[in-house]
Amino acid sequence: MPKDAAQPASVSRNNAEHYRWGNDCDGWNLVKDENLSVIEEYIPSGAHEVRHYHQKAQQFFYILSGEVMMEVEGRSALLPAGSGIRVLPGARHQISNPSSGAARFLVISQPPSHGDRIPE
Repeated sequence: MPKDAAQPASVSRNNAEHYRWGNDCDGWNLVKDENLSVIEEYIPSGAHEVRHYHQKAQQFFYILSGEVMMEVEGRSALLPAGSGIRVLPGARHQISNPSSGAARFLVISQPPSHGDRIPE
């Protein structure tokens, strides 16, 4: 490693850029650069995202706690903590939380999905 290279900094919800989405949902940009996006999101019981797709970005949703319903191209899957699902570019999808408790999950996008989101 070059002697002038900085040590990588630790990142968490405490120091990451925060944003709000949907109805009372939260997101934290853990990695945000031109090639990769890693976001931790929080979705309360009963909340959902707008059905949409991305032209360029592929995404991987990994459930950290709780459970969510992921609908991709008309097929739904209940995803419990410790599981995930890949969504390819062009696939229409929507995440929701039909359970009685909140859920947290990671959304990993390559390239980043911001600016590439097309609502239905």
